[in-house]
Amino acid sequence: MKTRAARAHQGSVSLTTVAEDTGVSISTVSRIVNGESGRASPETVARVEEAIARLGYRPNPVGRALRQRASRVVAMLSPNLDNPAMAAIAVSTEAALRAAGYVMILCDTHDRAELQDDYLQAMREQFVAGYVMVSAVRSRGLEETLRRGDPMVFVARHNPLGGGAYVGIDNRAAGADAADFMLARGIERPAVLMAAQNASSTQERASGFIDRLVAHGIPDNAIRRASGPGLSHIEIGYAAAKALVQQGGWPEGALCVSDLIAYGAYRLAVESNVPIPQRCTLVGVDGNALNHWIAPWLTSIRIPYESFGGHVVAQLQSLWSGEPTSEVRIPHERPMVGLEQKATA
Repeated sequence: MKTRAARAHQGSVSLTTVAEDTGVSISTVSRIVNGESGRASPETVARVEEAIARLGYRPNPVGRALRQRASRVVAMLSPNLDNPAMAAIAVSTEAALRAAGYVMILCDTHDRAELQDDYLQAMREQFVAGYVMVSAVRSRGLEETLRRGDPMVFVARHNPLGGGAYVGIDNRAAGADAADFMLARGIERPAVLMAAQNASSTQERASGFIDRLVAHGIPDNAIRRASGPGLSHIEIGYAAAKALVQQGGWPEGALCVSDLIAYGAYRLAVESNVPIPQRCTLVGVDGNALNHWIAPWLTSIRIPYESFGGHVVAQLQSLWSGEPTSEVRIPHERPMVGLEQKATA
């Protein structure tokens, strides 16, 4: 029969291996490894040190850096950085981290689980102090990172595995505000344009929009929905608008769950000689700074991305200090009638 030591040498030797070999707790082994014997007896310290030498244990530099925050580097993983909203979050967070004495590494996951996992592994090997996960997707690497307890803050989209520190808006409330805007303008049969592979954040916007309309007496089956495939929201918006028109023509108004989806819908309207917003009021969500220059026709619910960074850093600092975190919901700005009135002038 192989001894525990022999079995240990066949694989990686961890704190758990040393603890099992010596019959003491993992926390005691960890303290001794880090030179903090505390209340451990001299005999226990000697036994653990002997096992460490015999088993060939080597401390995990990544885990030590994360625990001691020896690193001043934070990794942000974000999808589709060509989206102005994602870029705005990155700019805000980088500035806040820099002000706090940290450096940020930015990785574009393209909303792909396998690429997200590659970056999580690569950043762990770089001894990063924590992770900022913008619109994260479910993946094996994410599960492992959370299981280890590495400091992680989710932004814009909740943790797909549940729980965790979060910074973002109330997406359902944003959708409800879009519905109120249209109802106030007498648009009682609006539609909603979204992605075929809808993320939780945009799905919440659509649900909030539909639920508010239903609460005002509009039958659920009277609210038209259309979606488009892919990851590019501009292409999704174009395809979704095309599907909607083929189903029953242009509506009087439509919620586009992101500004980029509205851009795609507008492109189809231009090709079809449909005046926007005179013929169809498009309401987006993001409030991109570009709208003033290229999309004066668009009414948008503005998300103050410039304020996200400070909240993200505060959440990380709570995680680093072992303090509890809370869900931070940043108020969005409701759609303004004045923007649309200016566009139709």
